[in-house]
Amino acid sequence: MTVTNVGRFVDWEGCFNARDLGGIGTLAPGVLVRSDSLDGLTARGWTTLAAHGVRTVVDLRNDGEPGVDHAPRPAGLTTLRIPLDGIEHRDFWDVWWGTPGFGTPAYFRPFLERFPDRVAAVARAVADAPPGGVVFHCGLGRDRTGLVALVLLRLAGADPVEIADDHARSEPRVRARYAAGGRPYDATTIEEYVAGLGTTVHALAEEAARWLDAGAYLRAAGLSGRELARLRGRLRA
Repeated sequence: MTVTNVGRFVDWEGCFNARDLGGIGTLAPGVLVRSDSLDGLTARGWTTLAAHGVRTVVDLRNDGEPGVDHAPRPAGLTTLRIPLDGIEHRDFWDVWWGTPGFGTPAYFRPFLERFPDRVAAVARAVADAPPGGVVFHCGLGRDRTGLVALVLLRLAGADPVEIADDHARSEPRVRARYAAGGRPYDATTIEEYVAGLGTTVHALAEEAARWLDAGAYLRAAGLSGRELARLRGRLRA
């Protein structure tokens, strides 16, 4: 399976939803890539990932989600597991888990307000990663990955509309991933949920981005001034 490059998408054989975020805001190309699961990368896929300059992988999935890699990861690649969800916190997830809203940015602001420490852990990992690009991913590359992208892109000065536009790029790739796996994908429940709120998925993503002051948020979440400066510097590198 090969995904043809479209816009900022990168062609990593075995992935459907990998794209370089360079050029959004002040973010430099090659610094950050967001992606769906990397487990299915072929040997060629890993080679092209390394050739893209990636040296650190941040896996946002919960325990038990990662599968066996289809091909070995290259030497010199650091993989960090930082489960983002905090799925054990039932006070939050009993409200959102299994609902259509969990597949939309409707849960972004509630999540950011509830779990700043987890978001800060990912931001710190990006700031402290060894030289080279960083790819962060979940399963589909849309929701958890979208949360992290929202924070980092906002810190890089991205406009809320740019962030919402980037979020929208995932949906066709999610559909393609489901189709390739022979699984049905029905977006009707999500569409009905968003329509019931009187809004759109794009507007929800834009609203979350407008609300977020990423620098102040990360400082309040525990990043020191030096850590925040390192992160800002890395995003401009």
